[in-house]
Amino acid sequence: MPAPSAPRRPPIAREGWGYASGFLILTLAAAYWEGWGWAAAFGAATLFIAGFFRDPERTPPQEPGAVLAPADGRVVTVDRQEGGAGVIRIFLSPLDVHINRSPVSGQITKAEYVKGRFLAAYKDEASEANERNALDIRAVSGENFRVVQIAGVLARRIVCWRKAGDELRAGERFGLIQFGSRTDLYLPAGYAASVRPGERVRGGETIVARALAR
Repeated sequence: MPAPSAPRRPPIAREGWGYASGFLILTLAAAYWEGWGWAAAFGAATLFIAGFFRDPERTPPQEPGAVLAPADGRVVTVDRQEGGAGVIRIFLSPLDVHINRSPVSGQITKAEYVKGRFLAAYKDEASEANERNALDIRAVSGENFRVVQIAGVLARRIVCWRKAGDELRAGERFGLIQFGSRTDLYLPAGYAASVRPGERVRGGETIVARALAR
């Protein structure tokens, strides 16, 4: 007997329901009281909000040693760090999907939220200065991957649905950042980035790094 399929998620993340509902009410009220000019403006805002909080299904590739993009967006830097490790920084514009996903299967060993500033997310100093939330994920292989959600100029709320001790599958959703942001992925030694600055990636689907032959 086949295993029951997982229930389908709503196409819009729950954090967006209130915003979208509010603008929809304004659209209907404007159409009734003010005419189609204001209704069109509020209707466009409703569509923008719905688009920003969209939550599409993704199919993670099943490739051993692959590391998946933790977010949709444009790769802004790929740097090597001390000890052979690396970091991939992904900038999310307001038009990108803002759901964050786990790059590997494993367990969250640490979750750390830090208050900070709201510099433009594409700036290098945003990594240490901006409001952010970091998850350390111990992969099945025993290696540690760190994903950092970083707020930007427009982003004023980082959302993380998971906590230390939780298990994640590669490509599984763990949070989102509202209205423009950046997501950094720190790789352990023994992994090489497979993307370059300027490339666009899809969270939970694009392979951004691979384990080196051992």
